[in-house]
Amino acid sequence: MKNRNRLILYVILLVLSISVMVMIKKCSRPVHLPIRDYEQIAKSDTLRIVTDYTPLSYRVSGDTVIGFDYELAHLISKRSGLVVEVYPEVSLSKSLEGLNENRYDIVGRPIPITTENKQNYNFAETIQLNKQVLVQRKAEYNNGKKPIRNQLNLGKKELYIVRDTPTRLRIENLSHEIGDTIYIKEEPVYGAEQLVIMVAKGDIDYVVCDETIARKMAKEYSEIDYGTDISFTQFQSWALRKNSPVLLDSLNVWLKEIKKGDEFRSLQKRYFGK
Repeated sequence: MKNRNRLILYVILLVLSISVMVMIKKCSRPVHLPIRDYEQIAKSDTLRIVTDYTPLSYRVSGDTVIGFDYELAHLISKRSGLVVEVYPEVSLSKSLEGLNENRYDIVGRPIPITTENKQNYNFAETIQLNKQVLVQRKAEYNNGKKPIRNQLNLGKKELYIVRDTPTRLRIENLSHEIGDTIYIKEEPVYGAEQLVIMVAKGDIDYVVCDETIARKMAKEYSEIDYGTDISFTQFQSWALRKNSPVLLDSLNVWLKEIKKGDEFRSLQKRYFGK
């Protein structure tokens, strides 16, 4: 009798364990909201854009939010008549994950328009021309050591990048091109701006980031040099799902008209000096 009761108890515990595992598995699955193209967005009157949480894209200054992509999103709101909700997110992969799960309609941050990226996402009208550069100290701030100018000399060097950015793929390809190992150090906490400051202060030697960021930081930190290219000039824009073709067409119309106006030119000059 005692053995029979023990067996029943084991069976009950086993069933409970399996039930809990099934529930956990269900809860861990990504929740995909209904597909949203322009028709669904217009009905809700709200366009959801996720952007990068950096000084260039989105940052809080006092009681005001500023940033190139944040302010461009609001120019789109004025042009489209839609309410635009902007969500800051440091991680690019999490932004794209939210796009795939229909939590966001647009990833509104600078993403290189490469053949590989175009296989997975649609890209809007080009917003920026950019390239990746090597940030290092000038000779007068580095014990007379001249900046690296030849990419072949990057072998065995440690290059810092922000974690979860397209920069890693470019450096890996460059390592193959020069036939030597380049050590990639991915920073999980700091953004590109903070890494550039660390170079200027001598805490680290090399950072790879977008030229737009390096140019902006060079105005504040005379120690840094960003004259060595790591990539060719790339077209950059915002990403959309493949199943939002009407939204893509609408966004392109809005962007083309916005780019002709004085507000956009003022925005570019303020953030990029153009």
